[in-house]
Amino acid sequence: MGGHSIDIDIVILGGGIAGLWSLNQLRNQGYSAVLLETQALGSHQTIASQGMIHGGIKYALSGVWGGGSEAISAMPDAWRECLQGNGKVDLRGARVLSEDFYLWSDGDLQSRLGSFFASKLLRGRIEKLKPARFPAPLQDPGFKGQVYRLIDMVMDMPSVIETLAARQRDAIFTVDWTQSSLTQVAGNARIQLPGCELAPQRLLLTAGTGNEALIRELGGHSPQMQRRPLQQIIVKHQYREPFYGHCMGGNPSPRLTISSHTTLNGDPVWYLGGDLATQNTETSPGDLIALAQKELAQLLPWIDLGECQWSTIKLDRAEPQQSALLRPDRAFVGKVDSVANTLAAWPTKLSLSPDLGNEIDRSLEEDGIVPRFTPDLKSLEHLPRPDIAPTCWDARFQ
Repeated sequence: MGGHSIDIDIVILGGGIAGLWSLNQLRNQGYSAVLLETQALGSHQTIASQGMIHGGIKYALSGVWGGGSEAISAMPDAWRECLQGNGKVDLRGARVLSEDFYLWSDGDLQSRLGSFFASKLLRGRIEKLKPARFPAPLQDPGFKGQVYRLIDMVMDMPSVIETLAARQRDAIFTVDWTQSSLTQVAGNARIQLPGCELAPQRLLLTAGTGNEALIRELGGHSPQMQRRPLQQIIVKHQYREPFYGHCMGGNPSPRLTISSHTTLNGDPVWYLGGDLATQNTETSPGDLIALAQKELAQLLPWIDLGECQWSTIKLDRAEPQQSALLRPDRAFVGKVDSVANTLAAWPTKLSLSPDLGNEIDRSLEEDGIVPRFTPDLKSLEHLPRPDIAPTCWDARFQ
């Protein structure tokens, strides 16, 4: 440790979607910035995402379309601008798995959904489909429900991570906390690395669940973090038709969410979420797999998945603390109370990554933080570079 001090505009700790998005946006705006990651880029929450970029319709089914819903409703268009190279972050090259996401229901819910989606507030955000336009898995004569197409889309998360990382590869490094440390000088956080010290105008914590320990390491007590657990189900199968959809049950939230993916060997995978995942966080993997098999047999009995392999994955969604563990409806950026120059940030959901970038811009502008330093990063070239995290299905079904 020790060595000379490097003045830099921004240091980002955490290489998931929040950190990578922030790094790209800040450097595109002229800030000098580096990102430090302890493991692989996209580890945990980001790589385990279903990749859904949604406009909040699935959260509005309780009949409430409030300010938070309006915020997230702008996100699919923001992502599409970035995919076209016209946004604050350049996502050209990232792969879109599907431009369409579907919501389907059985006959019992048709009246409730029909009246809800007729709302003027939702026009243009959702389209009721005729049977000829149903996605392939719902075109069977045995299906008697309704199908709606949402403005949502689905991203291939490895390609998103790779695209964001490739554009800023010279500014992304692995940090080993057994050889590095967070320190404070005159009330400002700094990062001690082997051979040098980083002295940022702003330290940005984007480490997901790891933010909790980083705030504690700085002696801070706020912002406080909450964890909302999930246990998702992965099934590798032989059914070749892709499917991206929410099945609505009796709750305002989706009963079951299905997204289609592919292993590195080209095998199809369904990734299952929704109430099945949120309401069975403590269920044993074997019992949850049995529940998932029962749900698919009940909801899509005409589909033969062929030979299958099943697995589950437990996740903690890291978010700023809310009363009663409610789901935040905006991205969050807040000042760590123990130091003058540190921000903790959570996008709260993948869709809200552009909103997180806007919140970071707002915070920097309020504090008068502008591009100031042009550091020589040669002192960091000895540090290793992180890899891209493998997908859950490739990790489980090698």
